[in-house]
Amino acid sequence: MQVSVESLGSLERRLTFRLPSERLESQVGGRLREIARTARIKGFRPGKVPAKVIEQRYGQQVRAEVLDGLLQEGFNEAVRDNELRLAGQPKIEPSEDKGEGELAYTATFEVVPDFGDIDMSKLSVVRHTSEVTEEDIDRMIENLRLQRRSWSAVTRPAQAGDAVDVETWSQVGDARLPAEGAERGVTVLGSGAMFKDIEDALVGIEKDGEKTVEVTFPADWRQPALAGKTAQVHLKAEQVSEQQLPEVDAAFIRSFGVKSGDMDQFRADIRTNLERELKGALMNRLRREVGEQLVSVYAGVELPPKLVESEARSLLAQQVEQARRNGRDPGPVPADAHQGFMEPARKRVLVGLLVGEVARRNSLILDPKRLNEHLRLIASTYEEPQQVIDLYQNDRQLMSGLQNRVMEEQVIDWIAERAQHTEQPLTFQEAILPQ
Repeated sequence: MQVSVESLGSLERRLTFRLPSERLESQVGGRLREIARTARIKGFRPGKVPAKVIEQRYGQQVRAEVLDGLLQEGFNEAVRDNELRLAGQPKIEPSEDKGEGELAYTATFEVVPDFGDIDMSKLSVVRHTSEVTEEDIDRMIENLRLQRRSWSAVTRPAQAGDAVDVETWSQVGDARLPAEGAERGVTVLGSGAMFKDIEDALVGIEKDGEKTVEVTFPADWRQPALAGKTAQVHLKAEQVSEQQLPEVDAAFIRSFGVKSGDMDQFRADIRTNLERELKGALMNRLRREVGEQLVSVYAGVELPPKLVESEARSLLAQQVEQARRNGRDPGPVPADAHQGFMEPARKRVLVGLLVGEVARRNSLILDPKRLNEHLRLIASTYEEPQQVIDLYQNDRQLMSGLQNRVMEEQVIDWIAERAQHTEQPLTFQEAILPQ
């Protein structure tokens, strides 16, 4: 196979490789003969199917598979021989520049930039620490009680913690919102489900009671007709209900999967779940800390433009999908909408390439023990952990994604250990706050 490499820019390369077409046909013919020995086609005995029929039935598929294998083999060999380090996936296309009796293809791709000396001691990282306390377990049990609470109607005035079924309509100048009738909803006073001024006005209201409150809405309020405006909001309480919390007894405990109904086992399970959540939160904080330091130190490095653009488009797609999941219509997406994501995309690409480069230069390999622990941790959140483990072990794509995540965490830890770092203790509640 003949190979040539040319530069299309500081970080873009084009690799051209040629191979005799007879090599492709030879391998295709060999594969078809193998198929012919075992193929079962109606009207023919096994092993007696004519070559023409085998070609018609399997030829196109086999040719595509063999060609793909040859191209991948040739490309990988050329990458190794030329010591190229790819950033992103190559684009492989047929080339018109070919001689008689040969196949020619070009692969266009970007390469990892030269980061120069990567000295982890230049980084200054804050490493947060935390632990699960008995108070955190108590708080979680109260949250579980709130999840299972019931409601009973009362005739007294509403107070904090009560649920109020309320009708609302607003007057802004000459405009009434909605134009007819009223909007109905339920809010738990103090939960923040409704605008604070409205929730405050509902404190003390009784069933069938009515109030009007003047509210100035912020400029970014979710309803454009009210955003940045002062409105007279009319309220009518249809019902006031107080919460009834269940007792933490054996039946309550068993409802969360603790078959024994034992309190000590219940608290032990909660601790395990909270520690898993805490471990993930602390790793996310460390990943952010290390990432920010890497971006700060290596901000001037030129990055592969196509890889950055691809990441920006991916971030845009994620935001659009998230909007749809939340019931919002994102509407038509402008062709250049990804431009608004270029800066975060650049940071993500920079950190990803640096993490990969650190792993390569220091010969870091995936720790099987750490991978196994991570997999078992994921599986422990399901009722049938072994089924989840089997699913990952039998799904190459799932396992590959998990391996990449664990390897990234492993490298982040390696970097943090060698950077200048200080420890900052946090409470559990502080640690799990989203950043």
